[in-house]
Amino acid sequence: MDTHSQTDIRDAAAPTLQLLLSVKNIEVVYDDVILVLRGLSLDVPQGAIVALLGANGAGKSTTLKAISGLLKTEDGEVTRGEINFNGERIDGIDPYKIVRRGIFQVMEGRRIISDMTSLENLRLGAFTRNDNQIGADIEMVYNYFPRLKERTGLAGYLSGGEQQMLAIGRALMARPKMILMDEPSMGLSPLLVKEVFSIIKQINRDLGVTILLVEQNARAALSVASHGYIMEQGKVVLDGTADELRDNEDVKEFYLGGAGDQRKSFKNLKSFKRRKRWL
Repeated sequence: MDTHSQTDIRDAAAPTLQLLLSVKNIEVVYDDVILVLRGLSLDVPQGAIVALLGANGAGKSTTLKAISGLLKTEDGEVTRGEINFNGERIDGIDPYKIVRRGIFQVMEGRRIISDMTSLENLRLGAFTRNDNQIGADIEMVYNYFPRLKERTGLAGYLSGGEQQMLAIGRALMARPKMILMDEPSMGLSPLLVKEVFSIIKQINRDLGVTILLVEQNARAALSVASHGYIMEQGKVVLDGTADELRDNEDVKEFYLGGAGDQRKSFKNLKSFKRRKRWL
């Protein structure tokens, strides 16, 4: 896919979809010296599912933490560029303020509270709310994940798949405009991966929640996303619609095929030309 054949998400989204999140040319530094993101830009239209793909160490999780404000907990900082959400700049503000503006991150590894019940975990997700609809939203979560209603013991005893469902349900309890999901397929069987991603797509369709999905399982992510970005070494090296990425021969080989540990870098491909990022 060359520069001219790639579809800019701005063009793909217009005119029916409005941008909800815009990350513009950001750099992220840890401990004042370690440069992790190197001029990264991406856009997420309102109501869309967008996939952020790449191998371990590409900078995917750091990107999510930059958006959610959680870099501060790890001595990280956005040192260049800006992040705009719903028309307002959010880089540099506290994580709880970002949650109140409508962004909720489902962390890698689920991060449920193991010595609380499933119900208590769900109620914890609504900590920013003061309305009287929390009970109704708990029932909504149970409609998406019926097995959670049956699990009345401590959340630490749930299976990996059930913990992932609980983590997503807890995010829904915040009534977010946008959910950031970090590796929801991690540690799950292929059958459970299919079930979880089917529910993610259903939640997006039913509730209109925008989702930015970080995944190593490119096949699963592109099955639900409308657009995808591929990262290497802290940069976006390729982006396009989900169909374009699925049909791209290099993506097939590196992310959808069996290249495994022998996977080369996109940078070594003659067919690869890094697109110019907008400022």
